[in-house]
Amino acid sequence: MADKQIKKVVLAYSGGLDTSIIIPWLKENYDDPEIIAVSGDVGQGTELDGLEEKAIKTGASKLYVEDLTDVMVDEVIIPSMQMGAKYEDYLLGTAFARPVIARRLVEIAKAEGADAICHGCTGKGNDQVRFELAIKRYAPGMKIIAPWREWDIKGRDEEIDYAEAHGVPLKISRETNYSKDKNLWHLSHEGLDLEDPANEPLYDKPGFLEMGVSPIQAPDKPTYVTIDFVKGVPTAVDGVQMKASDVIRKLNDLGGANGIGLLDIVENRLVGMKDRGVYETPGGTILYRAHEVLEMITLDKDTKHMKQKLAVDFADLVYNGKWFTPLREALTAFATDTQKHVTGQVKLKLYKGNIITASVTSPETLYSEDLVTFEESDYDQKDSQGFINLWGLPDTVQALREQGKLK
Repeated sequence: MADKQIKKVVLAYSGGLDTSIIIPWLKENYDDPEIIAVSGDVGQGTELDGLEEKAIKTGASKLYVEDLTDVMVDEVIIPSMQMGAKYEDYLLGTAFARPVIARRLVEIAKAEGADAICHGCTGKGNDQVRFELAIKRYAPGMKIIAPWREWDIKGRDEEIDYAEAHGVPLKISRETNYSKDKNLWHLSHEGLDLEDPANEPLYDKPGFLEMGVSPIQAPDKPTYVTIDFVKGVPTAVDGVQMKASDVIRKLNDLGGANGIGLLDIVENRLVGMKDRGVYETPGGTILYRAHEVLEMITLDKDTKHMKQKLAVDFADLVYNGKWFTPLREALTAFATDTQKHVTGQVKLKLYKGNIITASVTSPETLYSEDLVTFEESDYDQKDSQGFINLWGLPDTVQALREQGKLK
């Protein structure tokens, strides 16, 4: 499709630096098309304040703000947690949001009769892949515009220059110009001093952390929290029933106040380079731990070990933008099936960045105190002799061969 044929563009719009300047840039470089901005509300809170006024002021004809928080939690986060999916210890916060946002972009683009979908992802990152694979899945013939692969702007300083020249209001300065992504699950920080792994993150600097405090600033007294699960789905916190997204909100508050969920890693991006990121995931870190603790007593050994193996593959699919694929769907079906007996209650102690298991109970437990006790029980210890003889039979035969005694 030639540029002059593009009359209407749906833009994935966050109101951040990249997407703020994309609106005037599209107007200048694509023969003044109509720009329809779409913001996915995935729990980023006050970041959405004033977004409609800003989008229209900078050239968009309208702004959709789509509430996708529960969809993200129920369709993406919960199955991923049930699988125990982590990408190099990263709890996949940005990757969780992208599939549902991209799918909604396509739905709106089709309804609006748009000629193209535009995103503000850089050509170095993972999000370009996540957005575009989802778009290809639901609109394989749709034109995709990725300005970072087209324009002459070289970096974030030049983006700020462009914004200032075009009267685009920004909430950041050159000194606080971290690249951030926020949703209900997490907040990421990249860029500036964090680009050098030799630099310690400024956790205690006012304004750096947004979802909580550093462990140093956390209270000297521990906080206890109890989480209920039914078939692997969190259903209550401290006895109060609530939907999964509200469980995360509550745990964000508790975890953030106790310095939980900070992660500083150099991860391997899909495009091949290593990238340093600092993540805040207070509620998600607690939820993953609670779920893991409950599975300790409710899952059998073989299922647990297989799930741990598949969790790596599942996390790769999420991280690499392959959410809408047959393999991911099949692995989700496996994860869901493993949760039939993952019902119970977990009590955790939160203290200065640490999560300490206090107790775990389940009506579906596989744990038998009678079997494992050091005191008298129904277990016959003599049975182990025959088991060991059979289990070790290949080793015995190997030794006899080496000694020339095998008959």
